[in-house]
Amino acid sequence: MILHCVFCVFRNTVADKDQKQILRDLSAFCETFEGVIDFEYGPNRDFEQKSQAFQAGFVIRFTDRAALEAYAVHPTHQRLGERLSDLCEGGGDGIIVFDIESDLSQQQ
Repeated sequence: MILHCVFCVFRNTVADKDQKQILRDLSAFCETFEGVIDFEYGPNRDFEQKSQAFQAGFVIRFTDRAALEAYAVHPTHQRLGERLSDLCEGGGDGIIVFDIESDLSQQQ
């Protein structure tokens, strides 16, 4: 399983409704994408005060690396990714991505 974790630093001129809309659009796309197990998103509450710059993020749980790779090249993902970048500080530099490979059977 792959956890695709994306965290965003939105430009301060981007309205809250626009931030929420791109996340909803990504969520809706993932609901239709084969190989996506789950999509979760929300605001960064930063309870440990270690990531103040990042206002929001999302995690997509993929069945495997092949599903993530298919998602990465899909035209809808490309279009949504462009929109997300346009909303972030410095474009793509305002986005950080972690792809965590998790084999739950080895963790027990």
